[in-house]
Amino acid sequence: MADGIMEETRLNLLAARLGSDAVFPGNPEFDERRQVWNAAIDRKPIAILPARHPEDVSSAVKTAAERGLALCVKGGGHNIAGSAVANGALMIDMSALNSVRINSVNRTARVGGGATWRQFDAAAQTQGMATPGGVVSSTGVAGLTLGGGFGWLARLHGLAVDNLLSAEIVLADGSIVMCSDDENTDLFWAIRGGGGNFGVVTEFTFQLHALDPTVLFGPTFFALKDARTVLATYAEHAPMLPRESCVWANLMTAPATPALPDNLHGAKVLTLMQFFAGPPDAGYSVVRHLYGGVEPVGSALAPRAYTEAQSFLDQAYDFGARNYWRTHNHRALTPSLIDTLVDMAPELPTAESELLICLLGGAVADVDNDTTAFPHRDVSFVSTPGVRWRDPSADTAMTGWLKSASRRIADHAVPGSYVNFIAERSGDISSAYGGNLDRLTSIKRRYDPHNLFSSNQNIAPNASTDEP
Repeated sequence: MADGIMEETRLNLLAARLGSDAVFPGNPEFDERRQVWNAAIDRKPIAILPARHPEDVSSAVKTAAERGLALCVKGGGHNIAGSAVANGALMIDMSALNSVRINSVNRTARVGGGATWRQFDAAAQTQGMATPGGVVSSTGVAGLTLGGGFGWLARLHGLAVDNLLSAEIVLADGSIVMCSDDENTDLFWAIRGGGGNFGVVTEFTFQLHALDPTVLFGPTFFALKDARTVLATYAEHAPMLPRESCVWANLMTAPATPALPDNLHGAKVLTLMQFFAGPPDAGYSVVRHLYGGVEPVGSALAPRAYTEAQSFLDQAYDFGARNYWRTHNHRALTPSLIDTLVDMAPELPTAESELLICLLGGAVADVDNDTTAFPHRDVSFVSTPGVRWRDPSADTAMTGWLKSASRRIADHAVPGSYVNFIAERSGDISSAYGGNLDRLTSIKRRYDPHNLFSSNQNIAPNASTDEP
């Protein structure tokens, strides 16, 4: 009984400190606010504070530090490892900090730390502009950007972090500072690929680029028996595509789409998801070179609004499913890797599972590995095997299958892991941050010496480093 009274007193004191907006267990909003995209994550914070202003974030950070609470930050809630929520932590809900302000003269966008790419893209496209973002529109701008951020425009304009001009950030002591190439430059370097280790970004300023509202976009499907031929052609020619084009490959279960005959619904297929930011006629010619002379079994490639392209995959990656991924870097898709992937395709354990291959290169590779904290510039492809399921009783079987598949792919990979695709709460940090880890650790020690910001792929401030 004494323990219960002490806990009640603690919560009452915390409620008094946080104010009436704070949401505690028992509040009808609590469970909805703590949910994240990956339904396999079920953690319960001690309280949730909706932030409406940077000062709210500052107050929450100070409160967590003063009371010895863990801290987590929820933007879009899309992180595969569920970094937005932690047991017993104070959660800052950033969703109300979602303003997007476009300056069409300077071609810049000021974006709140709780905005999603759907909100960003819609606002930018009203002025015929865009910047590289993700491929699922409900993804948060903050989480994707802080990890590097690549999508359909990356080969043309670089990563999200390559287009970041400045950021307003709340530090571990609650202070609100700006960082850019001219101010707090070490912090600005670190947040461009170092994840949420250094503070809570309340506003980003991005460079925008002119983009016609209509792009060529959509999937083309190939029978699994032709997958080796198509992937061999893709491996050879995709890295040399014009930068306006980005094509990802996916070994998957065919959806029930009008683009495919009924008898192929549910069959294993190879899908090329194609994007071209230019005249559609030119785009058709470009992507067809990747088919290797193989006749597709179906296609939904068509001119579409850019905002439609950005949300095309939303249903396939909707909230509510359980997810587990691994990620591998490749400088080339070798014949042995292609054989491994195609051989595994019939073994995919659910209809929502996949063997995804993302194409990088282009403008991403124009930047050196140490120019920002993102260290994987020399990678041409990122493979991401993923399992997706609904039944909690299948958790062990699903993650076990994926780990086994990942080991087979790892034999054909080079070192490195894209930090936004690491499914474990504390994954292989050296793999995520590569040769930039020592410098990141030194900066972490300076800005967050007590590791308040630890609900992430965490860089411990007390780790050894060669930095002075």
